[in-house]
Amino acid sequence: MDSSEKEGLVVVEEPLSSTSEQSAHISNQTNLHSAETCKKSNIFSVFLEPIQWIQMLSSQLNPTFIIGIVLVYGLNLGFSGSFFKVVTDYYWKDVQKVQPSVVQLYIGLYYIPWIMKPIWGLLTDVFPIRGYRRRPYFVVAGILGGTSALMVAVIGNLPAAVALACLIGVAAGMAIADVTIDACIATNSIEVRSLAPDMQSLCGVCSSAGALIGYSTSGFFVHHLGPQGALILLAVPPVFITVLGFVIYEMRSSGLNYEKQKTMENLGVAVRGMYQTIKFPQVWKPSLYMYLSLALSISTHEGQFYWYTDPKAGPAFSQEFVGIIYAIGAMASMVGVLIYHKTLKDLPFRNLLFFAQLLYGTSGMLDLIFVLRWNLALGIPDYFFVITEECVSRIISRIRWIPMMVLSTRLCPIGIEGTFFALLMCIDSLGSLTSKWGGGMVLHMFHVTRTDFTNLWLVILIRNIMRIATLGLIFLVPKADQSDALNPPDILTKNSTAISDDEGLELVKKNENDEV
Repeated sequence: MDSSEKEGLVVVEEPLSSTSEQSAHISNQTNLHSAETCKKSNIFSVFLEPIQWIQMLSSQLNPTFIIGIVLVYGLNLGFSGSFFKVVTDYYWKDVQKVQPSVVQLYIGLYYIPWIMKPIWGLLTDVFPIRGYRRRPYFVVAGILGGTSALMVAVIGNLPAAVALACLIGVAAGMAIADVTIDACIATNSIEVRSLAPDMQSLCGVCSSAGALIGYSTSGFFVHHLGPQGALILLAVPPVFITVLGFVIYEMRSSGLNYEKQKTMENLGVAVRGMYQTIKFPQVWKPSLYMYLSLALSISTHEGQFYWYTDPKAGPAFSQEFVGIIYAIGAMASMVGVLIYHKTLKDLPFRNLLFFAQLLYGTSGMLDLIFVLRWNLALGIPDYFFVITEECVSRIISRIRWIPMMVLSTRLCPIGIEGTFFALLMCIDSLGSLTSKWGGGMVLHMFHVTRTDFTNLWLVILIRNIMRIATLGLIFLVPKADQSDALNPPDILTKNSTAISDDEGLELVKKNENDEV
């Protein structure tokens, strides 16, 4: 081959090499662009997924029902409940100057309106007002809660008994709104069983988000307005609850005269339905477990709160930081909801509640470490340790709470779902009251006062042991999956025919393929 042929060959080979390099470069750029696009889409999906989830729920359920959950659980229970907790703690401590054991007895009285939830449930189920079974009770709840909050915030130098009555009125407004929306949730959980965990997840997210706002602002307002002045903000959420009573969708029943004649008959049906349902072992056993799991975990909150803020014995946390602790805890609660929704909602009730209770008992030892100041011996600052402890506690508490709510909806017979769900929540409230009063008595027995916290660690140790001992009652919880029906079919049939469907809220688009 001559030189000219070699030169020609070289001329041909050089462009081929250059072309392959360019193609490889373009391919690499395309891959990088695709990877960046995937990353961006993943980031956007994190924000879009909750919106799509809400849209899905709104398409399957009435949108005003979703708004009702947001207002009641987010604003009324989440914000008001958290704000109420912090502000009233400071109110009793700094304004009324009450001992921690006595405050726990007072707080136990807050549960009286929640214990009366079966009564509110009966009213919503069998005592319609102008043809509506739900809407008027939202209005009543808003007026009662707003008036009570204004009284305790505006009137100065209130006697302890009068102030306690006003605060119980605030709690009553929350309870009535809660039982009314819970009746709607129970109805929808029965009609669309597949969405029951999603509805409880939405309730959990809303309450945690509201609590985040309430806790994060409570310390600021207590510091600048004082404990009593800050209570005036509790009059704002009831306004929205009152408006909800006028906008939530509910079909008005016709034949009011006939309804009045049937009221007492419906009341008898509801009471008989509750009695008939609660007799079944698959109903009373989990109900008993829910009560005992709450009652045996005695509350030490007020003793720990007084210790948190004590400048001598405790870490002397400021008002703002106490609010921040609870606010971060509320964020952790949302993480707990996400963990449940993503990984735990398909587990059987017994398995999930067993491990949740086990973690609940062992995580309580973090309080013991903190009160004994072992964290300082380990070189962990108080601020970091208390926030870590609060996050762990809130995540576990939320994971433990949601399946109990799902279990409660599964136990409700259709037709009196509002009344029976209220009965189950009453049992839970009795458990919380027992926990508060039991904790108050133990604090008093061990002489934990406003200034003496010597035996606080022992009270916390007793609480943790009782939490772990509750695992011995786990056999009361059914092994069923969270999507299974737990009530006998004949109970559902009898109660569903007792009260006509068209008297209730039509919150779900009825579909022939939906499970009933």
